[in-house]
Amino acid sequence: MGIFGAKWRFMGICGKSEMLLTGSFSRAVDEKLRVALPKRFRLAMGCPDRGLLYLTPGWDKCVEIYTQEALTRLAQRLAAGSPSHPQVRDFARLFYGQTHQVELDAQGRVRIPKELADWAQLQTDVILIGVQDHVELWSKQRWEVFLAEKQPHFDQIAQRAFDPPTAGNCLPPSG
Repeated sequence: MGIFGAKWRFMGICGKSEMLLTGSFSRAVDEKLRVALPKRFRLAMGCPDRGLLYLTPGWDKCVEIYTQEALTRLAQRLAAGSPSHPQVRDFARLFYGQTHQVELDAQGRVRIPKELADWAQLQTDVILIGVQDHVELWSKQRWEVFLAEKQPHFDQIAQRAFDPPTAGNCLPPSG
């Protein structure tokens, strides 16, 4: 109990971990648009119970889940881009305007904002994927289509991913 009998609770900041996020997990979204993050992801992200995370629109119609620390690193990369470049401005508006701060509940769940759930076409069955410094939340159906299309070309995709950047990039490399 706190002052005047009110209950106080600690709302921690996620992100004091340097573990690599990897792997995939099947989950179900409940009727209140909540999904449970796997304990392994919560630990790797340094998330205490009631910790804060950020849900953002992601590439390929997924929802991305960031700690404050990881989102700050992404923001720094974006800020290093030219503010006079229309794509940088457009992306910043779309990205930050649709980013939501959410709290992990006591069961390790986050509530997905309806507009992000609709945009990513999330239904009951979803897949959570660890992607280096963030988690992606995919519709199970969309993830299966993505895998069917991309997995056969893994070697070519890997080669292009490690090729030097081209002059058409508007963001500087991370590092």
